[in-house]
Amino acid sequence: MAGLAAAPLTGFARSRWGVPGCGMPVRRSSTPPLKAVISTVEGATHARAPGLLLGVGLGGFLDGIVLHQILQWHHLLSSTDDHPVDTVAGLEVNTLADGLFHLGTWLAVFAGAALALRARQRHRLAPGWRFQMGLLLAGWGLFNVVEGVVDHHLLGLHHVRDDLGAPPSWDVGFLAAGVLLSLGGWVLHRPGEPPALAEAQGAGPAR
Repeated sequence: MAGLAAAPLTGFARSRWGVPGCGMPVRRSSTPPLKAVISTVEGATHARAPGLLLGVGLGGFLDGIVLHQILQWHHLLSSTDDHPVDTVAGLEVNTLADGLFHLGTWLAVFAGAALALRARQRHRLAPGWRFQMGLLLAGWGLFNVVEGVVDHHLLGLHHVRDDLGAPPSWDVGFLAAGVLLSLGGWVLHRPGEPPALAEAQGAGPAR
């Protein structure tokens, strides 16, 4: 009798604590653990950083090669009183500054390529062309926005058309183009996300 009486009590106690097959189902939390959240953030960073850095660097190259050298609309310090481009000494300083500017853009391209290679080796980077091209455009736009705000408006180092007397409409247009490139590139890259990254940033784990 003692054994028979103990059996229901044992079954009740086990089912109350949610042991599978003994009554109440096990409750599982829908909130992902902290480690999974951190892993998702790191994965998103590793997936997007190479494309953004390549866009920043290549956008800087395009600015320096086309606007500084081919069209010669401005140089890096062409709006400063101490380094006018119509003197040999001023042009030498601006040429040096342009070279340092190109070095910075080259470093951005190198960093982007290195991160892409590292992510590829760790099987974290397998995007389609839409994903990559969108990030390149977003990075290019980000460069234009930073360049426009800092160099054109805050520091006044140069303006887009110093050869025309620095009309502000060109600076505003340059800044607007950067914003449009950033937004358009970001929208373009979203449908091309790797499926694992898109799922990780979605509604959460399947129930």
